[in-house]
Amino acid sequence: MRAVPRLQLLAAAALFSTGGAAIKATSLSGWQVASFRSGIAALMVLLLVPAARRLPDWRVLLVGVGYAATMILFVVANKLTTAANTIFLQSTAPLYILLLGPWLLHERIRAKDLVFMLVVALGLLPFFLGTDTVSATAPDPQRGNMIAALSGVAWAGTIVGLRWLGSSSDGGSSAFVTVVVGNAIAFLVCLPLALPVVGAGGSDWMVIGYLGVFQIGVAYLCLTAGIRHVPALEASTLLLVEPALNPLWAWGIHGERPGSWALLGGATILLATIVKTWWDGREITSPRT
Repeated sequence: MRAVPRLQLLAAAALFSTGGAAIKATSLSGWQVASFRSGIAALMVLLLVPAARRLPDWRVLLVGVGYAATMILFVVANKLTTAANTIFLQSTAPLYILLLGPWLLHERIRAKDLVFMLVVALGLLPFFLGTDTVSATAPDPQRGNMIAALSGVAWAGTIVGLRWLGSSSDGGSSAFVTVVVGNAIAFLVCLPLALPVVGAGGSDWMVIGYLGVFQIGVAYLCLTAGIRHVPALEASTLLLVEPALNPLWAWGIHGERPGSWALLGGATILLATIVKTWWDGREITSPRT
């Protein structure tokens, strides 16, 4: 049954990857999608994970704010720019993790980390130097790109925060509580901007239900179930399925084609991430001499 945890990680990555296309499939506004999706996801995790039902402490609340910001910014960015641009720019999170690590986790930056940071920074440039074509699914690419870049910063803060929580004895349950708290905050913050809901049809609510139950809820259950049984290097590599599939869903469902500059920047960021993941894994698995 060694394949089961790996299949769970692949399922999580595949479900996460459908977010961009699904968000674009509803006529609801970004604020409405962000609010209702997170509200359903919070209820889903609360119902299925008993460990998520304990009261959060101040540390969980703090990390939950970062997670809520990630959720909101990701949805709003997808409503303004292409799904490819959104996921590629969010994938710059490792750059900000390296910048935050020495300050928050007392982790030193190595020479190869500086090379990685430089390459990722170069990968960011095409998104802001090139000109994206305005389309029905990407009505304001430049503003969307800026918001997507901010989602990468928020996601980096969330990951660093989860590592901080993980250092405690109940780190595993804290992660579940953080997911609930973050989604609850996103739901409440966006709700005033989401109401009133006018003209929503059955298909819109089906998309919201899918996003909350499957794209967030089931995906996180698969992720947490599988990741504890798979080596970190392999898990990181399997989860790269998400940024690889995300633009393909948007292209297949909406005919959305990212620009050549975005593809260049995205390929640079993903390649740098793959190389760094492989290199770090080699260090972990190589015997010390």
